[in-house]
Amino acid sequence: MNSPAHQPPQIARANGIELCYEIFGDADAEPMLLIMGLGAQMIQWDDDFCRQLAARGFRVIRFDNRDIGKSSRMTGGKRLTPVELLKLRFLKIPVAAPYTLRDMAQDVTGLMDALHIHQAHLVGVSMGGMIAQEIAISFPQRVRSLTSIMSTTGNPKVPPPTREAAAMLMAPPPASREEFLARFAQTWKILRAGSFPQDEALDRGRAERTYERGLNPAGVGRQLRAILAAGSRKQRLRSVKAPTLVIHGTVDPLVHPEGGKDTAASISGAKLLMIEGMGHALPIPMWPQIIDAIDKHAHAASAKAMN
Repeated sequence: MNSPAHQPPQIARANGIELCYEIFGDADAEPMLLIMGLGAQMIQWDDDFCRQLAARGFRVIRFDNRDIGKSSRMTGGKRLTPVELLKLRFLKIPVAAPYTLRDMAQDVTGLMDALHIHQAHLVGVSMGGMIAQEIAISFPQRVRSLTSIMSTTGNPKVPPPTREAAAMLMAPPPASREEFLARFAQTWKILRAGSFPQDEALDRGRAERTYERGLNPAGVGRQLRAILAAGSRKQRLRSVKAPTLVIHGTVDPLVHPEGGKDTAASISGAKLLMIEGMGHALPIPMWPQIIDAIDKHAHAASAKAMN
Protein backbone atom coordinates (compact mmCIF):
# COMPACT_ATOMS: atom_id res chain seq x y z
CA MET A 1 0.00 0.00 0.00
CA ASN A 2 1.40 3.41 -0.95
CA SER A 3 1.89 5.74 1.98
CA PRO A 4 -0.40 8.77 1.63
CA ALA A 5 1.39 12.03 0.84
CA HIS A 6 3.19 13.54 3.83
CA GLN A 7 4.22 17.18 3.82
CA PRO A 8 7.02 18.41 6.10
CA PRO A 9 6.19 20.81 8.96
CA GLN A 10 5.23 24.34 7.96
CA ILE A 11 4.26 27.53 9.78
CA ALA A 12 0.89 29.28 9.39
CA ARG A 13 -0.25 32.65 10.71
CA ALA A 14 -3.42 32.01 12.70
CA ASN A 15 -5.32 34.17 15.18
CA GLY A 16 -2.38 36.60 15.35
CA ILE A 17 0.23 33.93 16.22
CA GLU A 18 2.30 31.29 14.41
CA LEU A 19 1.30 27.63 14.47
CA CYS A 20 3.55 24.82 13.30
CA TYR A 21 1.56 22.15 11.42
CA GLU A 22 2.09 19.04 9.34
CA ILE A 23 -0.17 17.28 6.83
CA PHE A 24 -0.58 13.57 6.01
CA GLY A 25 -2.79 12.42 3.14
CA ASP A 26 -4.15 13.60 -0.20
CA ALA A 27 -4.92 17.27 -0.78
CA ASP A 28 -8.49 16.50 -1.87
CA ALA A 29 -9.30 14.12 1.02
CA GLU A 30 -11.63 15.19 3.83
CA PRO A 31 -9.78 17.40 6.33
CA MET A 32 -9.32 16.07 9.85
CA LEU A 33 -7.60 18.18 12.51
CA LEU A 34 -5.87 16.41 15.40
CA ILE A 35 -5.68 18.57 18.54
CA MET A 36 -3.15 17.55 21.19
CA GLY A 37 -3.39 17.75 24.96
CA LEU A 38 -1.71 19.69 27.75
CA GLY A 39 2.00 20.24 27.27
CA ALA A 40 2.13 17.73 24.43
CA GLN A 41 3.68 18.48 21.04
CA MET A 42 1.95 17.46 17.82
CA ILE A 43 4.37 14.53 17.45
CA GLN A 44 2.50 12.82 20.32
CA TRP A 45 0.09 12.03 17.47
CA ASP A 46 2.43 9.28 16.33
CA ASP A 47 3.51 9.46 12.66
CA ASP A 48 2.13 5.96 11.99
CA PHE A 49 -1.16 6.79 13.71
CA CYS A 50 -1.50 9.80 11.38
CA ARG A 51 -0.57 7.72 8.31
CA GLN A 52 -3.12 5.05 9.18
CA LEU A 53 -5.87 7.67 9.53
CA ALA A 54 -4.79 9.28 6.24
CA ALA A 55 -4.99 5.86 4.56
CA ARG A 56 -8.71 5.78 5.51
CA GLY A 57 -9.33 8.75 3.22
CA PHE A 58 -8.57 11.80 5.35
CA ARG A 59 -6.26 14.77 4.99
CA VAL A 60 -4.83 14.59 8.49
CA ILE A 61 -3.46 17.82 9.97
CA ARG A 62 -1.58 17.81 13.28
CA PHE A 63 -0.16 20.96 14.84
CA ASP A 64 1.57 22.34 17.92
CA ASN A 65 -0.84 24.29 20.11
CA ARG A 66 0.31 27.77 21.14
CA ASP A 67 3.06 27.70 23.77
CA ILE A 68 4.39 24.28 22.76
CA GLY A 69 6.84 22.82 20.24
CA LYS A 70 7.51 25.07 17.26
CA SER A 71 4.41 27.29 17.63
CA SER A 72 4.44 30.81 19.12
CA ARG A 73 5.43 31.12 22.76
CA MET A 74 3.26 33.40 24.84
CA THR A 75 4.15 35.37 27.99
CA GLY A 76 2.77 36.01 31.47
CA GLY A 77 1.24 33.75 34.08
CA LYS A 78 3.12 32.56 37.12
CA ARG A 79 3.62 28.93 38.04
CA LEU A 80 0.44 27.51 39.57
CA THR A 81 0.44 27.29 43.35
CA PRO A 82 -1.24 24.65 45.50
CA VAL A 83 -3.11 27.53 47.22
CA GLU A 84 -4.74 28.51 43.89
CA LEU A 85 -5.78 24.90 43.28
CA LEU A 86 -7.32 24.69 46.76
CA LYS A 87 -9.21 27.96 46.18
CA LEU A 88 -10.50 26.59 42.87
CA ARG A 89 -11.49 23.26 44.37
CA PHE A 90 -13.11 24.35 47.61
CA LEU A 91 -13.99 28.01 47.21
CA LYS A 92 -14.70 27.88 43.44
CA ILE A 93 -12.46 30.94 42.94
CA PRO A 94 -11.31 30.70 39.31
CA VAL A 95 -7.64 30.61 38.35
CA ALA A 96 -6.32 33.64 36.44
CA ALA A 97 -5.04 32.82 32.93
CA PRO A 98 -3.15 34.83 30.27
CA TYR A 99 -5.32 33.19 27.59
CA THR A 100 -8.36 30.92 27.44
CA LEU A 101 -9.45 27.67 25.81
CA ARG A 102 -11.61 29.85 23.55
CA ASP A 103 -8.45 31.64 22.37
CA MET A 104 -6.98 28.21 21.61
CA ALA A 105 -10.18 27.28 19.78
CA GLN A 106 -9.74 30.41 17.64
CA ASP A 107 -6.15 29.32 16.93
CA VAL A 108 -7.63 26.17 15.37
CA THR A 109 -10.22 28.00 13.27
CA GLY A 110 -7.44 30.45 12.27
CA LEU A 111 -5.32 27.52 11.10
CA MET A 112 -8.31 26.22 9.13
CA ASP A 113 -8.66 29.67 7.50
CA ALA A 114 -4.95 29.70 6.60
CA LEU A 115 -5.38 26.27 4.96
CA HIS A 116 -8.66 27.32 3.21
CA ILE A 117 -10.66 24.71 5.12
CA HIS A 118 -14.23 25.72 5.83
CA GLN A 119 -15.25 22.64 7.79
CA ALA A 120 -13.28 19.74 9.26
CA HIS A 121 -13.53 16.63 11.38
CA LEU A 122 -12.07 17.51 14.79
CA VAL A 123 -10.30 14.90 16.93
CA GLY A 124 -9.02 16.14 20.26
CA VAL A 125 -7.35 14.34 23.17
CA SER A 126 -7.47 15.57 26.76
CA MET A 127 -7.06 19.40 26.61
CA GLY A 128 -7.38 19.00 22.83
CA GLY A 129 -10.80 17.46 23.42
CA MET A 130 -11.75 20.52 25.48
CA ILE A 131 -10.58 22.81 22.67
CA ALA A 132 -12.54 20.75 20.11
CA GLN A 133 -15.64 20.96 22.35
CA GLU A 134 -15.19 24.75 22.56
CA ILE A 135 -15.02 24.98 18.74
CA ALA A 136 -18.21 22.88 18.44
CA ILE A 137 -19.95 25.25 20.90
CA SER A 138 -18.62 28.62 19.65
CA PHE A 139 -17.97 27.96 15.94
CA PRO A 140 -20.40 25.13 15.07
CA GLN A 141 -20.31 25.81 11.31
CA ARG A 142 -16.62 24.77 11.24
CA VAL A 143 -17.22 21.25 12.61
CA ARG A 144 -18.16 18.30 10.36
CA SER A 145 -17.78 15.83 13.24
CA LEU A 146 -16.38 15.89 16.77
CA THR A 147 -14.34 13.15 18.45
CA SER A 148 -13.46 13.90 22.07
CA ILE A 149 -10.91 11.46 23.52
CA MET A 150 -9.96 11.08 27.22
CA SER A 151 -11.40 14.52 27.89
CA THR A 152 -14.09 16.07 30.07
CA THR A 153 -16.66 18.86 30.34
CA GLY A 154 -14.97 20.82 33.13
CA ASN A 155 -17.84 19.77 35.40
CA PRO A 156 -16.45 19.95 38.98
CA LYS A 157 -18.50 16.88 39.94
CA VAL A 158 -16.24 14.65 37.81
CA PRO A 159 -13.77 12.92 40.19
CA PRO A 160 -10.21 14.34 40.22
CA PRO A 161 -7.05 12.66 38.87
CA THR A 162 -5.37 9.94 40.91
CA ARG A 163 -2.87 11.26 43.46
CA GLU A 164 0.04 9.92 41.38
CA ALA A 165 -1.18 11.58 38.15
CA ALA A 166 -1.87 14.89 39.94
CA ALA A 167 1.62 14.87 41.52
CA MET A 168 3.15 14.29 38.08
CA LEU A 169 1.23 17.31 36.72
CA MET A 170 2.49 19.57 39.50
CA ALA A 171 6.14 18.35 39.54
CA PRO A 172 8.80 21.01 38.84
CA PRO A 173 10.19 20.86 35.28
CA PRO A 174 13.25 18.65 34.67
CA ALA A 175 16.57 20.49 34.91
CA SER A 176 18.56 18.56 32.26
CA ARG A 177 18.17 16.50 29.09
CA GLU A 178 18.78 13.21 30.93
CA GLU A 179 16.27 14.18 33.60
CA PHE A 180 13.74 15.01 30.89
CA LEU A 181 14.25 11.66 29.13
CA ALA A 182 13.79 9.80 32.42
CA ARG A 183 10.73 11.90 33.34
CA PHE A 184 9.16 11.30 29.92
CA ALA A 185 9.32 7.51 30.37
CA GLN A 186 8.06 7.76 33.95
CA THR A 187 5.19 10.08 32.95
CA TRP A 188 3.95 7.78 30.20
CA LYS A 189 4.23 4.75 32.47
CA ILE A 190 1.83 6.48 34.88
CA LEU A 191 -0.47 7.72 32.11
CA ARG A 192 -0.68 4.40 30.25
CA ALA A 193 -1.70 2.70 33.52
CA GLY A 194 -0.42 -0.68 32.35
CA SER A 195 2.36 -2.48 30.54
CA PHE A 196 2.68 -1.66 26.82
CA PRO A 197 6.11 -2.95 25.68
CA GLN A 198 5.73 -1.67 22.08
CA ASP A 199 5.27 1.88 23.33
CA GLU A 200 7.88 1.58 26.08
CA ALA A 201 10.44 0.55 23.42
CA LEU A 202 9.73 3.81 21.55
CA ASP A 203 9.68 6.13 24.59
CA ARG A 204 13.33 7.14 24.45
CA GLY A 205 13.21 8.04 20.76
CA ARG A 206 9.96 9.95 21.25
CA ALA A 207 11.45 11.79 24.23
CA GLU A 208 14.60 12.73 22.28
CA ARG A 209 12.51 14.06 19.40
CA THR A 210 10.36 16.07 21.82
CA TYR A 211 13.45 17.52 23.53
CA GLU A 212 15.06 18.45 20.22
CA ARG A 213 11.95 20.35 19.09
CA GLY A 214 12.21 22.46 22.25
CA LEU A 215 10.62 22.51 25.70
CA ASN A 216 8.57 25.35 27.18
CA PRO A 217 7.66 24.61 30.82
CA ALA A 218 6.16 28.09 31.34
CA GLY A 219 3.91 27.46 28.33
CA VAL A 220 2.66 24.22 29.84
CA GLY A 221 1.79 26.20 32.98
CA ARG A 222 -0.19 28.73 30.92
CA GLN A 223 -2.06 25.93 29.14
CA LEU A 224 -2.93 24.40 32.51
CA ARG A 225 -4.22 27.79 33.68
CA ALA A 226 -6.40 28.00 30.55
CA ILE A 227 -7.96 24.62 31.41
CA LEU A 228 -8.58 25.53 35.06
CA ALA A 229 -9.95 28.99 34.19
CA ALA A 230 -12.41 27.55 31.67
CA GLY A 231 -15.00 26.35 34.16
CA SER A 232 -17.68 23.90 33.12
CA ARG A 233 -18.86 23.50 29.50
CA LYS A 234 -21.60 21.07 30.54
CA GLN A 235 -24.60 23.39 29.97
CA ARG A 236 -23.12 24.93 26.80
CA LEU A 237 -22.43 21.47 25.32
CA ARG A 238 -26.20 20.97 25.03
CA SER A 239 -26.11 23.30 22.02
CA VAL A 240 -23.67 21.07 20.08
CA LYS A 241 -25.25 19.68 16.90
CA ALA A 242 -22.13 18.12 15.34
CA PRO A 243 -22.17 14.31 15.29
CA THR A 244 -20.11 13.42 18.35
CA LEU A 245 -18.05 10.40 19.38
CA VAL A 246 -16.56 10.21 22.88
CA ILE A 247 -13.70 7.75 23.50
CA HIS A 248 -12.31 7.13 26.98
CA GLY A 249 -10.19 4.52 28.73
CA THR A 250 -11.63 2.59 31.66
CA VAL A 251 -8.46 3.10 33.76
CA ASP A 252 -7.58 6.73 32.91
CA PRO A 253 -5.60 8.10 35.90
CA LEU A 254 -5.58 11.77 34.79
CA VAL A 255 -9.07 12.45 33.43
CA HIS A 256 -11.42 10.14 35.32
CA PRO A 257 -13.53 7.84 33.11
CA GLU A 258 -16.57 9.74 34.43
CA GLY A 259 -15.24 12.73 32.43
CA GLY A 260 -15.88 10.85 29.18
CA LYS A 261 -19.27 9.64 30.35
CA ASP A 262 -20.22 13.20 31.37
CA THR A 263 -19.16 14.53 27.95
CA ALA A 264 -21.27 11.95 26.11
CA ALA A 265 -24.25 12.59 28.42
CA SER A 266 -24.01 16.36 27.81
CA ILE A 267 -24.15 16.25 23.99
CA SER A 268 -27.38 15.16 22.33
CA GLY A 269 -26.96 11.93 20.35
CA ALA A 270 -23.28 11.46 21.28
CA LYS A 271 -21.87 7.94 21.05
CA LEU A 272 -19.65 6.68 23.87
CA LEU A 273 -16.84 4.14 23.40
CA MET A 274 -15.15 3.01 26.62
CA ILE A 275 -11.91 1.15 25.89
CA GLU A 276 -11.11 -1.57 28.40
CA GLY A 277 -7.68 -1.21 30.02
CA MET A 278 -6.83 2.11 28.32
CA GLY A 279 -5.33 4.86 30.50
CA HIS A 280 -4.54 8.45 29.49
CA ALA A 281 -2.68 7.54 26.31
CA LEU A 282 -3.15 6.05 22.84
CA PRO A 283 -1.16 2.79 23.12
CA ILE A 284 -0.25 1.02 19.86
CA PRO A 285 -2.28 -2.18 20.58
CA MET A 286 -5.42 0.00 20.86
CA TRP A 287 -4.89 1.91 17.61
CA PRO A 288 -7.01 -0.43 15.44
CA GLN A 289 -10.04 0.04 17.69
CA ILE A 290 -9.52 3.83 18.00
CA ILE A 291 -8.77 4.44 14.31
CA ASP A 292 -11.73 2.27 13.23
CA ALA A 293 -14.07 4.20 15.51
CA ILE A 294 -12.83 7.63 14.31
CA ASP A 295 -12.97 6.50 10.66
CA LYS A 296 -16.54 5.13 10.85
CA HIS A 297 -17.77 8.13 12.83
CA ALA A 298 -16.26 10.74 10.48
CA HIS A 299 -17.36 9.01 7.29
CA ALA A 300 -20.89 8.54 8.65
CA ALA A 301 -21.01 12.27 9.52
CA SER A 302 -19.90 13.18 5.99
CA ALA A 303 -22.47 10.85 4.39
CA LYS A 304 -25.18 12.40 6.57
CA ALA A 305 -24.07 15.94 5.63
CA MET A 306 -24.34 15.08 1.93
CA ASN A 307 -27.89 13.74 2.18
